[in-house]
Amino acid sequence: MKTAGCYSCRMQATIALFDIDGTLLRAGGAGRRAVERALEDLLGETLGKMSLEAVEFAGRTDPWIVRQALIHHGVAPDEGLIAEVLRLYVDYLPDELERASAFEVLPGVRALLEILITRDDTCLGLGTGNTEAAAYAKLRRGEIDSFFAFGGFGSDHLDRAELLRVGFERARGLSAAAAHRVVVIGDTPHDVVAAHAIGAECIAVSTGWYDSASLEAAGANHVVADLEDPSVLDAITGSLAISKDV
Repeated sequence: MKTAGCYSCRMQATIALFDIDGTLLRAGGAGRRAVERALEDLLGETLGKMSLEAVEFAGRTDPWIVRQALIHHGVAPDEGLIAEVLRLYVDYLPDELERASAFEVLPGVRALLEILITRDDTCLGLGTGNTEAAAYAKLRRGEIDSFFAFGGFGSDHLDRAELLRVGFERARGLSAAAAHRVVVIGDTPHDVVAAHAIGAECIAVSTGWYDSASLEAAGANHVVADLEDPSVLDAITGSLAISKDV
């Protein structure tokens, strides 16, 4: 993570909030396996092997995923139990990430971030359903953690729109700009809906579970196949007008 000494948002007008899974990287199933291990540690003696194949992960927050996993296996989603599952999940995640042979940083990501981080008109952050600890574990595995000094996380709020709002408020605390434009970059309809719920624009990338048609139908302002598309930089910085009625 960046330190205050190497990151500044003094002049920025655009706040770019990036989703992680399916947008910046693919974790090769590491997150699912780490949650399953955490659940088995806590509940395996009574419920046996825990599978999360029936639980939706794409576009969801970590607390939501754990809550649904517990309900799916017939366990009351007690807040204390959810917190304990998430604690163990974060403990297991680095090991699962290291073992994930299919882990990859997605096309165009590093080059885009390297450009954005140098701009005085763009404030670079995260808007992810991962808890903060899980988010940075995944980013470190891909060696892109240093691009992001702040964000809104699943550990901030169960609801995706609200965690984006938290990320926006943290960016405003780093910025002296009088006005801010917020752009969310994600890969699911959940990202699109949450972005519009806080009045943000959304750039959707079809490198996750959803194709371009699904993302367009959800109301994304701009849809690309991957972040190598040269229009992404212009859409983030405002050189390409992407606003539309939502």
